[in-house]
Amino acid sequence: MSGGFDLAPWELRWTGLAVDQLHRTESVFALSNGHIGLRGSLDEGEPVGLPGSYLNGFYEEHALPYAEAGYGYPEAGQTVVNVTDGKIIRLLVEDEPLDMRYGRALEHHRTLDFRTGVLTRETLWESPTGRKVRVRTKRLVSFTQRAVAAIRYEVEPVEDSGPQVTQLVAQSDLLANEPIESRTRDPRVALALKAPLAAEAHHCEGLRAVLVHRTRESGLRIAAGMDHEVEAVPGLRTEISAEDDLARLTVAADIPVGGALRLTKYLGYGWSSGRSGPALRAQVEAALAGARQTGWAGLLAEQQEFLADFWEAADVEVDGDDELQQALRLGLFHILQAGARGESRAIPGKGLTGPGYDGHAFWDTETFVLPVLTYTMPEAARDALRWRHATLPLAQDRAKVLGKRGAAFPWRSINGQECSAYWPAGTAAFHVSADIADAVARYHAATLDAEFDQAAGTELLVETARLWQSLGHHDPHDGFRVDGVTGPDEYSAVVDNNVYTNLMAQKNLREAIAACGRNPRVATRLGVTEEETAEWARAADRMRIPYDDLLQVHEQAEGFTVHEEWDFEGTPAEHYPLLLNYPYFELYRKQVVKQADLVLALHLRGDAFDLEQKARDFAYYEARTVRDSSLSAGTQSVVAAECGHLDLAYAYLAEAALTDLNDLHHNVANGLHMASLAGAWQAVVAGLGGMRDYDGKLTFAPRLPSALDRVAFRMCFRGTRIQVEITAAEATYRLISGDPIPAAHHGQAITIDGEVTLPIPAAPEFPTPKAPSGRAPRRRTKAGDSHPEEA
Repeated sequence: MSGGFDLAPWELRWTGLAVDQLHRTESVFALSNGHIGLRGSLDEGEPVGLPGSYLNGFYEEHALPYAEAGYGYPEAGQTVVNVTDGKIIRLLVEDEPLDMRYGRALEHHRTLDFRTGVLTRETLWESPTGRKVRVRTKRLVSFTQRAVAAIRYEVEPVEDSGPQVTQLVAQSDLLANEPIESRTRDPRVALALKAPLAAEAHHCEGLRAVLVHRTRESGLRIAAGMDHEVEAVPGLRTEISAEDDLARLTVAADIPVGGALRLTKYLGYGWSSGRSGPALRAQVEAALAGARQTGWAGLLAEQQEFLADFWEAADVEVDGDDELQQALRLGLFHILQAGARGESRAIPGKGLTGPGYDGHAFWDTETFVLPVLTYTMPEAARDALRWRHATLPLAQDRAKVLGKRGAAFPWRSINGQECSAYWPAGTAAFHVSADIADAVARYHAATLDAEFDQAAGTELLVETARLWQSLGHHDPHDGFRVDGVTGPDEYSAVVDNNVYTNLMAQKNLREAIAACGRNPRVATRLGVTEEETAEWARAADRMRIPYDDLLQVHEQAEGFTVHEEWDFEGTPAEHYPLLLNYPYFELYRKQVVKQADLVLALHLRGDAFDLEQKARDFAYYEARTVRDSSLSAGTQSVVAAECGHLDLAYAYLAEAALTDLNDLHHNVANGLHMASLAGAWQAVVAGLGGMRDYDGKLTFAPRLPSALDRVAFRMCFRGTRIQVEITAAEATYRLISGDPIPAAHHGQAITIDGEVTLPIPAAPEFPTPKAPSGRAPRRRTKAGDSHPEEA
């Protein structure tokens, strides 16, 4: 059967079966709550593209040997582990296993509902000998019971000319060390992931089973459990067994036409670096008992209530592009899944949808994902920042190794230790510390959370400010310089005075001063003196921002605009991404940009530029940015909208939103790109909505592209929920709940109290910028069709 995604505003549905597309559906249909992640593999376990069950923060270590050792190089890598799989429920129909590759799937569809958080599957299958059954399953990972997932499984014989009674046997499994074909090119990682779980204990009784394992190198312990409710039918037989890597409940019954075999499977997961096996088993059994007490109907009701509250605060409506509407809600749903119950853990770059990036968290979290959560579900943003604060001692140790003060946070990590073996793109990317500080400052301004500010936020700001003070130096003529660093653009490395880095460091220093002023007791505890804050202020005021007077544009970093131009016309389309086809040496010495760097500064530090500077800078870097990174399109959309290039902004918005649905980077098998999904939200809210939060003040400058008839988005600020509705001629600001809040509309001060409607002024007019040859965004029609077209 063929397959594809159907369009619908509140769900994603795949009709038919295409075995060669399972890798796409498994990632897109993944369910998570930030703690547990289950890829959307078929219930039978086979056929499968890439099986995956993950626990946030659970990893295995492997060595990072170097051909040539160097001082300060990270010594160990970390890789997310596919933990015990509890999704599997196999079905035998008169001894014939239901396998979608055999027999005939007369009907088959799977649906992810964004309002219920449930993945539904319905299949009408005919066995090779002609027996027909209808299988209906529902799967959820609970937002309200953090350690719990559940599956509702139902099989009905279908009336035909055959016997009126069918023997059905269901096998519900817990499977550890699931065989996986490793996609990594690193043999050390492949070895670490081959049977990574060492069995410690197994137990089964009644309809419940628990397996306890431990990783061989990182020493992390996991307990996974399952329990069941089976609807009574005449002649029902059940049998349970457990061994080191497999627990299985077998349910057998003779089911007549008109009857059904129904069971509910509850899953519980827990892990720890220090707790004993018996303690973890008890924790998981308690979670299973709680799930059974709530029941399937109760879990479903809790899920719906949780999501109803989220969508009231976060929904985005788009009139004029049904494909974009669906993609934006899917993106928001996955961002919620990545962060809702992560609590004391990071938000990985792929969430918990796949093993891509080895399960690591990057600066993507603070720069792209946390702004979404800050304005839709601020408690999740707070928890992600608390994880960073929990890793502060490791960041301080890393700074000491590098001969610096303060905290040097890792470029990529699971537990807070640097895992990047490539110094120029890893350790040298010090901007991650300023990105964390930016997220801390934004969260505080949007929530006024004094408890977090005093317990964690101020310390994060102080220790990152200390890093910049020790990393940079004062030059009598050039001001405060930050040399030898790598900015967001990974096609440039170890440069002097990267504008993005310096502007974010400048904000970091000033926010640290403000936090110490708010919390003098915390500042005293941290040993901050008036002399130190004066030095921070002096460094911020004298921060070096390179500018090319001849071209009248800011340099991405010192000397960038005098580098040789890249030959875009002579670069074949199949040679993208460039990093896989050209040596870094060539990329580092040419004017070619992998992803928004200076353009990202135009967004996040737009208060440091005037509109004319933004327009010139955007045009210059638009012509040199190839978007070999999924991080780029959303940011380019935001700045394009501000500069009046609304149709270009729309094209980049669509690219960011559809990166995973259309598998634009050909790697969705390894999981979804959380930063690109978040970038699409930013393209709507900060781009088309013109939302800015400089100095903690909420302002808007909304405009629509010609392709859209209406856009509306919801957000929260200091406990108040609002909606902004945009049409071609006017914008309406509505108070949903909470107290009135001050804001601005295209520079005009307003108070959002009740409903305020204002006209939208004409967009600024600047020459339309050109993308590099062959790298323009995909243009799309209102119907959602797309084709390559030069900007």
